[in-house]
Amino acid sequence: MSATYSASNPMIPMDDTHGSPHHAIAPAWHTVVVLLAMFGLSAAGAISPKLFPLGGWHNHAAGYTFIIVFEWIVALFIAWGVKRQGVSISDLIGGKWARPRDFFRDLGIAIGFFLVCGVGVVSGVGHLLKAAPNQAVRSMFPHGLTEIALWLLMSLTAGFCEELIFRGYLHRQFAALTNSVWAAIVLQGLSFGAAHGYQGWKLMVVIAVYGSLFGVLVQWRRSLRPGMMTHFIQDGLWGVVAGYLMR
Repeated sequence: MSATYSASNPMIPMDDTHGSPHHAIAPAWHTVVVLLAMFGLSAAGAISPKLFPLGGWHNHAAGYTFIIVFEWIVALFIAWGVKRQGVSISDLIGGKWARPRDFFRDLGIAIGFFLVCGVGVVSGVGHLLKAAPNQAVRSMFPHGLTEIALWLLMSLTAGFCEELIFRGYLHRQFAALTNSVWAAIVLQGLSFGAAHGYQGWKLMVVIAVYGSLFGVLVQWRRSLRPGMMTHFIQDGLWGVVAGYLMR
């Protein structure tokens, strides 16, 4: 399968019916570096939760700060790589908010997606797998106003950077590799799950399913904006509520 591209944003796949090829937006070596960075951190967490990040979550502020800096470095590396091919970050994000109603439309889609997919579908998959947070996950939640503020900043970073990395950049690179939008959706979802090694294999499967659903959302909306908002809502609420309940 192959896809055509929007005239207003040539990097957003439009359909799988016209037989025109996908185009890579960065060299292969650049994508390898991105994957090694994401999977390397994931592998460290899978091998020993104490390694994630830099000594575990015993010092929450340091851990949150590390993740924020790490993800922004990867995002900036992607921005540098795609710029060399004439692609901007706004091309990767897609969509626009020309009027307030555009923002609220995407917010409504984000909330609906979170409730249907994040709470409904993904929770069902987790239940079937009997997936539960491990000790590494349970120990990472914030306590106190400073940690909550940093957690929300980390969630905002994850919402922007991880959607840019997986649904913006890797989605297009995998589409170019496979010449298929749907293969790209699955591959970026699997990569998203693989990047969360510290959570254990069952939750990695759940996250891979969720990542694939995010890919479908991007394919439908031709924009990362609703997914970025959902990602922030999901991570922010999850951490703050779980931290409160575990006091």
